[in-house]
Amino acid sequence: VQLQASGGGLVQAGGSLRLSCAASGRTLRTIAMAWFRQAPGKEREFVAVVRRGGDTHYRASVKGRFTISRDNAKNTVYLQMNSLKPEDTAVYYCIAETGGLILSAISMESQYDYWGQGTLVTVSS
Repeated sequence: VQLQASGGGLVQAGGSLRLSCAASGRTLRTIAMAWFRQAPGKEREFVAVVRRGGDTHYRASVKGRFTISRDNAKNTVYLQMNSLKPEDTAVYYCIAETGGLILSAISMESQYDYWGQGTLVTVSS
């Protein structure tokens, strides 16, 4: 699976961005797709996932502000980020899991098989 992320940039606090991740090699219906992020000086952390069945899950700090969705026809996953905060500043990574992702493991990096390149999101105060 090849993943190509795009859509990062500089935005003011309170603004919005939409990240995209185009997948090739597998159809989205057969894999789980997630976004992780890594802020400067911090460990990488789970942001959101859409599993094969279409259910979505989020880390608590982005719930209600971020929305993950997928377009099966375009084989693309999106992360719509609204009400952005300076603490959302990070490199965002699009990743995929192809073997069947159980709910208890969605935030574990080790469960994911493929990683795209990161895209930088900078939120200014």
